[in-house]
Amino acid sequence: MIPRKETHMTTTEFIQFLMERFHIEWKRRDRSGIYGLTQRLLAYNSNKIEGSTLTEEQTASLFDTGTLPKSDDYYRAKDVEEMNGHFLMFNKMLETIDQPLSQELIKQFHYELKSGVFEDRANGYAIGDYKKRPNIVGMYETVLPSKVPEEMGKLLSWYSSQDVTLKILAEFHVRYESIHPFQDGNGRTGRMILFRECLRHNLSPLIIEAAHRPEYLEALKEYRENGSVAKMCSLFHLEQDYYRNRCQYFMEE
Repeated sequence: MIPRKETHMTTTEFIQFLMERFHIEWKRRDRSGIYGLTQRLLAYNSNKIEGSTLTEEQTASLFDTGTLPKSDDYYRAKDVEEMNGHFLMFNKMLETIDQPLSQELIKQFHYELKSGVFEDRANGYAIGDYKKRPNIVGMYETVLPSKVPEEMGKLLSWYSSQDVTLKILAEFHVRYESIHPFQDGNGRTGRMILFRECLRHNLSPLIIEAAHRPEYLEALKEYRENGSVAKMCSLFHLEQDYYRNRCQYFMEE
């Protein structure tokens, strides 16, 4: 085996490389490069955290060919619909990367994720709009529907005034998840925002691995109970390394 020649890029160079390749490969419908890798990694891990039953292989097949491999097991329709929605949400993120983060943009992400999910429509969930019914996360109450626009406005106003660092992103994320603005899809929209804002603010992007779901939930719990983002920051650093290592193959000559 020929040893790989490791390429050392600064964070700025890495992000420039990603953005160039994302747009070229997306427009060419090239699913074999770093755009395809990122789509599959984000969609698989983010949906898995929320309970998706699809495997990495099934996710890749769905993204690459629009079909699922033969299996003796049944596929849950919602898992397939949400996986396809996640692919569309990523494209919407790329399409709007130059826009500042806003309530309207976040709603657009949610619409892409959820517009094709029959179960959510059948349940009367708001699609591309904030929740209409109160919801809880585990044993924690979230912001009431009537208060969501106001609380999201406060969060985005605070965020827009910050010099964005990884710690600021961690605080934004835990506050967003505590508001829980949508009936469903809060975690997936929130994690897409994380990836997007890293690209926009010269921070190495991160993808939270499904294997680290316990640590992720514990970090959310730490904020809700103690107001601390220390555990979330530590996890973010770990996940930055994970994504960059997965991308390394495409940066080598």
